[in-house]
Amino acid sequence: MKMGEGVEWSLHCCVTLTWLDDQWPVPIARLATWFDLPVEYLKKRLQALVRAGILTSTAGVRGGFGLARPPERITVLEVVTAIEGGVDPFRCTEIRQRGGSGRATGAEFTQPCGIALAMRRAELAWRRELAAQTIADLAAGAPATSAERTRRGFANS
Repeated sequence: MKMGEGVEWSLHCCVTLTWLDDQWPVPIARLATWFDLPVEYLKKRLQALVRAGILTSTAGVRGGFGLARPPERITVLEVVTAIEGGVDPFRCTEIRQRGGSGRATGAEFTQPCGIALAMRRAELAWRRELAAQTIADLAAGAPATSAERTRRGFANS
């Protein structure tokens, strides 16, 4: 399964905002500089997270972004879905019913396609795994030096 890099940046921003919970709101320009990203690129991703109820934003000179909920209540799947959309990665188009293979009586087409079933099982396993991981889990799994370096970096800028 291929996901855009916006998912990676969005997850990193959520983890960073977890570490900076006492500095809310965090200006987008600071986040973009921290990750060496164009502000407009990051803004689109973070706005999608706001629409999904993952982040909150405050407008104005002292505005910025923060987590809308505790990181223990934000799953990786929610972030992925907010950025990539909820579209299933595999769509069965019933190609088995086209061409010469589709000239059968039709009785063999009453059951779902085995390929579609296998792909759906794999997708459900993938979604279950992402739903079981939270932003808090990602933050806790990072090296302690990453959290401390981030806090120092934002405090000094």
